[in-house]
Amino acid sequence: MTVIDRRHTAALRLPALAAPLLLLVYGLFRVADGLDGDRGNGWAWDVGHVAFGLGILCFAVLAVRLRGVLRPAGLRAMLETATVATLLGAAGFLWVIGYDLFPDLEDVAVIPGPVFILGPALFELGLLALLVRAVVVRPRLLPAWSPVLALVGFVAIAVNLDLLPLGAALVLVGLLPLARRRR
Repeated sequence: MTVIDRRHTAALRLPALAAPLLLLVYGLFRVADGLDGDRGNGWAWDVGHVAFGLGILCFAVLAVRLRGVLRPAGLRAMLETATVATLLGAAGFLWVIGYDLFPDLEDVAVIPGPVFILGPALFELGLLALLVRAVVVRPRLLPAWSPVLALVGFVAIAVNLDLLPLGAALVLVGLLPLARRRR
């Protein structure tokens, strides 16, 4: 691994850990918020959504940094498309999070229905494409099971939001190889 590769892969550590950990924090606060039988507009709801927003931003940073690590390895159009999809999906997530935190925003502008469906799909597909590409071109960077665990985590969350803590934990384990120190 060259000096440039070491620097780029070192830049993956923080977002690879922070993103799923913040998603886990969101899931735990979501569970805590629902303990009284009602979800929404309380301190746990707000803290959880802020953690979610920060986590999505960390995933966006991870996507951009993965692009930097994978860029010399070819298939540039695929790499750019996956990065843009991840970033557009992250923007959609942030838009929805903003509305969850500030419900009065609906008086200003309504979120188009496709943002609710396309945002998460673009985000997850783009990020998974980057992870799979990492497995293919940099197998020492990421083992083959990593994107599989991330996918299972994302699917668990999509199936039922109550599975957020489990899904976040699976994504965390899937991304842990990106966070390890390399010699």
